[in-house]
Amino acid sequence: MKLLDIDFGPVLDASGARGFFGDGYPFHRRFRRVGLDFTGSAFVAKTATLAKKTGFLLYHPDGVTPLESRPDCVIVRFRQGIVLNAVGLGNPGIDKLLAANRWQEFERPFFISIIPILEKREWRLQEFVAMMRAIRAHRRKFRSRFGLQISLPDATIGFDAGPFVDEMTELLSVAAHFLPDVPLMPKFSVETPPEAMPPVAGSEHCHAICVSNALHWGSMYDRISWREIFGSDESPLKLYGGGSMSGAPLLPFVTDWVKKARCLGITKPINAGGGILDFDDARTLFDAGADSVFLGSIAILRGWRVRKTIAAIRKNFG
Repeated sequence: MKLLDIDFGPVLDASGARGFFGDGYPFHRRFRRVGLDFTGSAFVAKTATLAKKTGFLLYHPDGVTPLESRPDCVIVRFRQGIVLNAVGLGNPGIDKLLAANRWQEFERPFFISIIPILEKREWRLQEFVAMMRAIRAHRRKFRSRFGLQISLPDATIGFDAGPFVDEMTELLSVAAHFLPDVPLMPKFSVETPPEAMPPVAGSEHCHAICVSNALHWGSMYDRISWREIFGSDESPLKLYGGGSMSGAPLLPFVTDWVKKARCLGITKPINAGGGILDFDDARTLFDAGADSVFLGSIAILRGWRVRKTIAAIRKNFG
């Protein structure tokens, strides 16, 4: 996937799959010897907000190094290929992440992932502008070119996609004003219907579309039997707000979303992911019309397949 003449390749990380700077998580160290190796995948940082935000995943005092090897806010169902997590958006804030000067030292193209989170749209716009100014202030220090993956707070069940898409289109215009040479890739959940995408895809400032975020507990209840998957109508992570599901159940929804987007005439590059646990899963999304894929939960659920899956993707679609 080439955006503004930057070649990100056919496979990216899911946002945060390797943390804020690519250091990974404690469990990565145990599985690297059996194939948990992201070499060949374009790095995508864990999502940052403007100000420091506390999540349920605990960090060392530096705010970026995970403390627990088996956090209570993550539930893994290996046989089902499912991860339920309530990690949240915990991060030290964009200023501190930029001040670490680690992204600036990267030598290969990568993505910084950002999200404005304040309650009202006008507040989120101001928040987003502040993030753009912060990144622009450090722009000349970067050794490699990079892209921005932009998200908005996930919508609730049955939401009206119109204002949601309009806001994203506005953010793309703002980002292009501050960082005109940086590729912009808005990220959506499969809950946002492809039919709502034309205003975003038609924007000259949208260089690619990313789909999908994990699914909040209880979402798409007409198509997902949460009780059948987890044995209860109540989330095992209720204490943490319910959590979000990633893994195998997402793949058919993402595949269907990409197919519909292409049938609607959307031609912008699509970076698709959700439920990819091997090369065949990735090929399903390429066949549906994706230009690149991203890998995330495979690292937790089938870590030994990461290296060979990336190699196979690059061989067949690079």
